[in-house]
Amino acid sequence: MRTFNHVGIPTTIQQEQEIHMEASGLYVTDFNESPNKIEWLRFEADSPLPELLKTTAHIAYEVPDLEAALEGNEILMEPFDPAPGLTVAFIIEEGAPIELMQFQNQ
Repeated sequence: MRTFNHVGIPTTIQQEQEIHMEASGLYVTDFNESPNKIEWLRFEADSPLPELLKTTAHIAYEVPDLEAALEGNEILMEPFDPAPGLTVAFIIEEGAPIELMQFQNQ
């Protein structure tokens, strides 16, 4: 079962309290600080991330078993650990990027 976590929106406008993720060529805001759970994503020109993620909003869901949630889906980004205790992956559904998040405590 998926549980809504946040929405990620690409932008070209600098946001307050952006965090620079140098390896990803990305500036990102903390969706936990947004009353509407919005994560703003501003990409550097040479960001290695997929073009679909750079140009299309994504919806993020928490899942209890990431491996099972990925089965049978078109994978945009393989699982990675952006923070301690969190593994995420991106799939494509209905032409849009979907982020699947598994927290270790689940």
